[in-house]
Amino acid sequence: MCGTCGCNVTSGNRHLLSAPPQKKPVTAVSVLSNLLKHNDAQAELNRAKIDAHGVLAINLMSSPGSGKTALLEATIQQLKGKFGIAVIEGDLETENDAERIRAQGVPAYQITTGTACHLDAHLVEQALTHLKLDEIDLLFIENVGNLVCPASFDLGHHRNVTLLSVTEGDDKPAKYPVMFRAADLMLITKTDLLPYLDDFSSEKATHCQRALASKAPVLNLSSRSGEGLDAWLRWLEEEVSQHKVRVQQNQTLRPRIQQDGNKLHAQAPEIHFRPVAKV
Repeated sequence: MCGTCGCNVTSGNRHLLSAPPQKKPVTAVSVLSNLLKHNDAQAELNRAKIDAHGVLAINLMSSPGSGKTALLEATIQQLKGKFGIAVIEGDLETENDAERIRAQGVPAYQITTGTACHLDAHLVEQALTHLKLDEIDLLFIENVGNLVCPASFDLGHHRNVTLLSVTEGDDKPAKYPVMFRAADLMLITKTDLLPYLDDFSSEKATHCQRALASKAPVLNLSSRSGEGLDAWLRWLEEEVSQHKVRVQQNQTLRPRIQQDGNKLHAQAPEIHFRPVAKV
């Protein structure tokens, strides 16, 4: 997995690899473990900054093409008069999704990760400096399309929402348990296509989710037709309201970071690091 693709290293944390040499021997495992510790520390700083402005941050996770950006477009159309909304977009390349969000009249900051298949706390910290947090109630982080790695990294957010498109297969929660265990809410998307997909069962998808000992709510919706969108909007409104109360009480909420995935990201016996050239 990430032991061979090197996705732990992003433009946000690459500088940590060039830290002064330590007395202890440096191994690939120790380097990656150190990156994870730095990530978690940065995530806490991000969350404190976000909380200081009373902002609720939601991490959207799914495979590519499940409808994350379409969901955001439909959500913004319904809520932008009620809440201040901003979006952090994560993709390997292009600003396509950020441009779609800006067309809805809300700020969007695009993070292009290059080869990294997930966002990390350092990348999100850089994005936060480009947003006017005092004008925001609800911050969406659209993570890179990937059903493995995003669930293993705390970004400084509060809630995880995992999308499952009806075009993907109803057994995805069973195949990718790390991702779906992390969900505070699971959305079954593109339900307008169900009449044409007789091999997808929303009931089976929910059963697979429950088999993970997950009590996360499961909602069915279509961003295109609007079917089921009201339940999603109510969930968001309740979450924003509850978070503002938490902030007033000097409390916060941490996401369900999956330790199984976190451990895998700290095991990389085949990865080799070279000194980082100063730019």
